[in-house]
Amino acid sequence: MKNWCGWNGRLLAIDLSNGTINCYEPDLELFRNFIGGRGLGAKLVYDNGPIDALSPDNILVFAAGPLTGTRTPASGRISLSTKSPLTGTIFDSNCGGFLGSELKKAGYDAVVIRGKAPDPVFIEIEDEHVDLRSAASLIGKNTKDTTRALKHKGRVACIGRAGEKQVLIASVISEGVHAFGRGGTGAVMGSKNLKALVVRGTGEVSVYDRAEFDKQRSTINRLLIASPTINKGLSVFGTPFLMKITSWMRVLPVSNFTKSEPDFPIDPLFASAINERYEPGRRACYSCPIACKRVAKDGTELPEYETLALMSTNIGNSSYETVVQANQLCNDYGLDTISVAGVIGCYADIRGKVVTGTELLELVRQIGDKEGTGALLSMGVKRYSNSAGCPERAMHVKGLQLPAYDPRGVKGLGFSYATSNRGGCHTRAYLVAPEILRKPKAIDPYTLDGKAGHTKIFQDRFAAVDSLIVCKFAFFGAGEEEYANILSAVTGVEYSSEDLMRAGERIWNLERLYNLREGFTRADDTLPARFFNDAIDNRVISREEFQKTLDEYYRMRGWDEQGIPTERLLKELQLQDL
Repeated sequence: MKNWCGWNGRLLAIDLSNGTINCYEPDLELFRNFIGGRGLGAKLVYDNGPIDALSPDNILVFAAGPLTGTRTPASGRISLSTKSPLTGTIFDSNCGGFLGSELKKAGYDAVVIRGKAPDPVFIEIEDEHVDLRSAASLIGKNTKDTTRALKHKGRVACIGRAGEKQVLIASVISEGVHAFGRGGTGAVMGSKNLKALVVRGTGEVSVYDRAEFDKQRSTINRLLIASPTINKGLSVFGTPFLMKITSWMRVLPVSNFTKSEPDFPIDPLFASAINERYEPGRRACYSCPIACKRVAKDGTELPEYETLALMSTNIGNSSYETVVQANQLCNDYGLDTISVAGVIGCYADIRGKVVTGTELLELVRQIGDKEGTGALLSMGVKRYSNSAGCPERAMHVKGLQLPAYDPRGVKGLGFSYATSNRGGCHTRAYLVAPEILRKPKAIDPYTLDGKAGHTKIFQDRFAAVDSLIVCKFAFFGAGEEEYANILSAVTGVEYSSEDLMRAGERIWNLERLYNLREGFTRADDTLPARFFNDAIDNRVISREEFQKTLDEYYRMRGWDEQGIPTERLLKELQLQDL
């Protein structure tokens, strides 16, 4: 075994078709250039070539980062990369909890899974011991029962019935509550006859310079504690604290993005009201001082902001309790809450009626079981709206349902939706930070001026963050410099903040190359027509201004006018062979 620090230098490769299990040691250069997590996954998925997303040839890459398992603040996340059956794009999703640290302590940087098992199986990893076990007794179980059945063996990531039935908006759920949430990762897992991944690790992750690591860790912790967004927002209320802010800014998604205010009072949906009624406890991921997860006294997981907004105002539902139940159902079936709420919002828009109460819960069940109306909705918002003859009612980019911020009032965030490599997503650039929360500095949300540059910088930044892999919320306090310093202390490889940004740019361009190979073009870097045609509160996005911003963005990225990276840029990024 190579004597590395931070990285284990080992990838576990499992072929389910023939049951082979191998471990290989790639060159350090792979990790230096792509770091880990999302970046490592992107390189492996790209190298796997063009394939059908639900074929045995597609791969699933569960990848940790060099900081995972080291007690670096907010480093308790793990990435899952694949080709999405929902969007056709390269895709990564990451979740919190303890699965990532367990994988690193078992001695691996990533697990690469291909093929299709002849019969249902789960993968069991305990340090050097890796086995394929029969999952026959688990088939038909949802994620909570599956997790209960396997948790004595280690940390569990599994699919529910939605993944088994290859629902295109199915997720992989870790530890019963943490979701690899978007893009149909659960459908890919189901297509492989793979029910679960269970990991137990008893080792330690090596740190190159322990004294320097402790110093940098202390610095980051101080910065997180000093951040008002963290210590007065996320740590107190969790992500639902955004509900009041987006309502005040009038960028909540209302009635499938057709209005700025719902027809019912929303004060009961604000985080302060939720805290008063539920007195929720806090739940933290591995080595996280923020603890943004909220859990009711009876152990019920409470919904995040995106779920709360999209399952309330977006579909006409005023009941927080119903949102809680719908969120639980989605987690149990293994469904992406954003996509479920988005496609139900489209369904409500098409039929001209709100969706509330028992009807909402029944639709979630039907989507999870791929039955009745749910069988149509389970295709995702793009396919469903096309089948209903109303494609203009689908709020998506590249097939991925939009999150809970109206781009007419946060135009940079909207532009980042359009240019995202994985489709309509707020976390690719996370311009929620500067446009809504005014961090690290405030930028005007009502204009596209300057947003080409902001989008590029934030996209590169969070491509690196997703590869380290650490929580984006940590960057409300710390920044690239602090995490570059602690990365250097952990690995013994000298990184500057500029090195991290360059790695992020390399990863972003690799993902772009994948999508271009799959047939995506400039025409796909856009938003639904509703945001260009229909004004809300006198806000609308100008098509002309949008196209000018897109031209500027391509130039700043070093791409040609069609959005194709130039040979010169690829050489600078050491991607010329691609």
